[in-house]
Amino acid sequence: MPLIRVDSPGLFTTVQDLGRPGFGPIGISASGAADSIALRLGNKLVDNPEGAAALEMTLLGGTFVFPEGARAALSGSGFGATLDAAPVPLWAAFDIPPDGKLRVGPTRSGARCYLCLHGGIAVPLFLGSASTHVLSGLGGLEGRALRKGDLLTIGPPALSAFRPRSISAAAFARLSPRKLLRVTDGTQADWFSEASRSIFYNSVYRVTEEANRMGLRLDGSAIAVRSGGQMITEGVPLGAIQVPAGGQPIVLFVEQQTTGGYPKIANVISADLASVGQLRPRDEVRFERVDLATARRFLQEQEEFIREA
Repeated sequence: MPLIRVDSPGLFTTVQDLGRPGFGPIGISASGAADSIALRLGNKLVDNPEGAAALEMTLLGGTFVFPEGARAALSGSGFGATLDAAPVPLWAAFDIPPDGKLRVGPTRSGARCYLCLHGGIAVPLFLGSASTHVLSGLGGLEGRALRKGDLLTIGPPALSAFRPRSISAAAFARLSPRKLLRVTDGTQADWFSEASRSIFYNSVYRVTEEANRMGLRLDGSAIAVRSGGQMITEGVPLGAIQVPAGGQPIVLFVEQQTTGGYPKIANVISADLASVGQLRPRDEVRFERVDLATARRFLQEQEEFIREA
């Protein structure tokens, strides 16, 4: 099968699909693409199943050689890519000739760019997923980020022939990353006074340098927890916003720990998790409270736009 040779891995490039949900009880978080919308749409562009494995690049892309050529698409944030020194577009399928060299540069907008290939990336599955979980060394290519000299295999196409795809302008408008993140009440929301909750919802928070696939530490107005509360460690969901002793929120993300002992003031809704995946250090975010019914409606609307894209 066709190969990909890694000439330069970039800052942090891993194999990701849509993850392995459901294994939290045995201590394994879902992992998967940080921006699942970009992965799904990128796979559509190259006529793959939406969950096919691709390369996720963070902040700085890599350089890849394709000895047998490939059909590819770049999705997510713009990283200024070139193919044999000629610019290649974002959000469009393109052909890579035999021995073609694709260079993906530094980010020009968000945090992550996806390289989707017709046929996907073929790696052994772990618990039904190709996703790399770096902290536990599971999945992907040997459970790690890519290195110079690595060889990856492109899988066989799921369909007999390639059919050109495009993403509609309406879908882009509705699916682009947000900086106003919608949240529901966290499990311990009532541990915070009305004044503390008001601070949380009316403040601007900056993403710190301590931001990765495990979680994003934020810097801004401190949030106080009512005195006297003592937590027993409990399971934590994806997107939970914990408030440790210093009062600075932490958004738990796709490689989160599966249990935690900090009170959770809120939880990012499923429809906005992909936006979290595009946040860079020094980006600013705010939070907006919604109820569960509204959160479900937002997710249903998002799924409709993805299907119609």
